[in-house]
Amino acid sequence: MQIGRKIYFDKATGNVLVDTGERQGDVIETTQDQDFQVYKALVERVPDTVGCIQLIYGEMAEDFAMAESYRVDTATNQLIFTYRDPDNPATPVERPSYEERISALENTMLVNLGL
Repeated sequence: MQIGRKIYFDKATGNVLVDTGERQGDVIETTQDQDFQVYKALVERVPDTVGCIQLIYGEMAEDFAMAESYRVDTATNQLIFTYRDPDNPATPVERPSYEERISALENTMLVNLGL
């Protein structure tokens, strides 16, 4: 069995509180109620102030491997990743995930082609 990560975040700031990570093998899916009992950062929180993004196994793997950090855009509930700018490594750059950027480019190409 493969279980994707859950990202719990502060709804007011978008700061990530808990990333459960991906799991595979002899694992069991947990509920959000169970997670609020297990993870210290969640035990201390009022559940209504916490959002959750559930990813499928392997989703955005390249982003998590390459990014320095990430947060949640509270207006869209989308992950925003921070990468090092290859032309200026001292300056971090925030961007949507690779998957979102590729999807946007594909949509733009289809519109430009009149499809």
